Amino acid sequence: MTRASVPPDVLTALAGTRPTHAGTQTLRAAVHARRMLLLKALLVRVERQHAHLPHPVRRGFEDDWALLERAERTDPGAVREVLDYPTTGAWLTEALAAPAGPEFEAHLAHLTGVAVVAAARAGCPATGTLRVPSGLLGLPGLGVLRCPSGRARVGDRDGRLRVVEDAGRGAVDLPRRRAPAQDGARGRTGHGYGWSALRALPGGTAVLDDLDPYRVPHPGIGPTAVPAADRAHTDHPAWAGRWRRARVLLSVTDPGRIAETDALVHALVPLAAAGRDGAVPTGATVRAAPGAVLTQLPAGAAELAETLVHETHHTKLAALDDSVPLCRPGGTLHRVAWRPDPRPAAAVLQGTYAHLALLDLWWRAQRASAAPATWRQRAAERYGRYREQVGEALSVLRGSDELTCTGRHFVQEMHRHHSSLGTAVRNST
Repeated sequence: MTRASVPPDVLTALAGTRPTHAGTQTLRAAVHARRMLLLKALLVRVERQHAHLPHPVRRGFEDDWALLERAERTDPGAVREVLDYPTTGAWLTEALAAPAGPEFEAHLAHLTGVAVVAAARAGCPATGTLRVPSGLLGLPGLGVLRCPSGRARVGDRDGRLRVVEDAGRGAVDLPRRRAPAQDGARGRTGHGYGWSALRALPGGTAVLDDLDPYRVPHPGIGPTAVPAADRAHTDHPAWAGRWRRARVLLSVTDPGRIAETDALVHALVPLAAAGRDGAVPTGATVRAAPGAVLTQLPAGAAELAETLVHETHHTKLAALDDSVPLCRPGGTLHRVAWRPDPRPAAAVLQGTYAHLALLDLWWRAQRASAAPATWRQRAAERYGRYREQVGEALSVLRGSDELTCTGRHFVQEMHRHHSSLGTAVRNST
C-alpha cells in the first residue's frame, strides 16, 4: 500500500495529542485514502471473479458501481462523505475478507445502499430496480429500509431520490448533503413500517447508529464478544442527554476537543448492556471503521466525555499508522498497568496514546473554573492515578526495538508532552 507523507510539524503535534486543524485534516485525508484503496481492491476482486459470479450479482454490482461513478462526477465532496462514513469501511473490510461464493456475493449487495446514498447526496438522478437479497437495504448514515420482497425501486421525486420497497410497504425520500435533522432523525421523510431512520445527536453532525448492519463486527466487541444493541433496546433520550452534557464538559474544559470530536466522530454505536458478570461499559474503536465510537450506555456525561477522547485517539493513531508506519512486526509482549494481559508494542502504543490524551484532558479539567466541581475532582483523581502508569508505558516504548524511526520520534514527542504536563502541575501547586 502506498503511504502518504505526514509533515514533521503535524506529526509532532499529533504526538502531543493536542487537537489542531492541520492534524485533523491530515487524518481525514488518510482515512479517505485508505477507503479509496479498499474500494479499488473490491473492484479488482470482482473483475477477477467476474466469470464465477451469478449474473444477477454481477449485473447488480455493475449498475451500483456505475451509479457511484456518476455521483462522484456530479459532486465528489458529497460522495466522499458517504465513502468515509465508518460502516462503509467495515463493510469493505468484511467483503474483502469473505471467501468466494455466497458469503462474498452477499457482501457485494451492500454497495447498492452506498451508491444510492451517494447519488442522493450528490443530487445525481437515478431510476431503476434495486436488488436487496438480504431483505434489508442499509443506507449508510441515514437508516435502513426493510424490503421483504427482496427488491426496491428508486426514482426522482421533486429533485430528491425516493426509494420504495417493491411491495410498497415502506419508502424514504433521501436528503442532499447532510441535511439538518428532523425530529431527531437523519432523512426522516419516510413512511410505512419498513423505514427506520438514524437519530441525530445534539450538536455537530454525529448520529446514534443502532441500525447499520455493519456497525459492530461479528461476533462482538472484546473478550466477552459484546454485541450491538438492538434499536428496540436503545434509549435515545438517555444517549442524547449524556452526549449533550459530555459536550458541555469538553467545551468548558478544552474547546478544541469539541472541534476535533465533530470532525472525527461521525457515529456513536450502542453496544448491548453488561451481562451478569457486571462488566463495566465498554468503549471500542474498530480499526476498519474509524470515526465510530462503540460503547455501552455510559453512567453519565463524564464517562462519555472520557470515552470520546479515548476512542478518538485510537482513531487518530490508526489513521496515522495507515500513512506512516510507527511499529515493525515483532513478537515481544509487554505489560501495561491498564490491561491484565501482555500486549505487543503496537497495542502498547495505542493504549499509551489514548491514555496520554486523557491525562491532557484531566490536567486541563482540574483547572477549568467553569466546570462542575465533581468533574474537576474526578479529573484530579484520575490524573494522579494514571500519570505514573503512562510514564511507565512510555519507558517500555522508548526501550523497544520494534519502533520505526518515525515511531521513535513520535514516542519521544509523547514523552515530552507527558513531562510538560508533570512540570506544569508542580509549578501550579
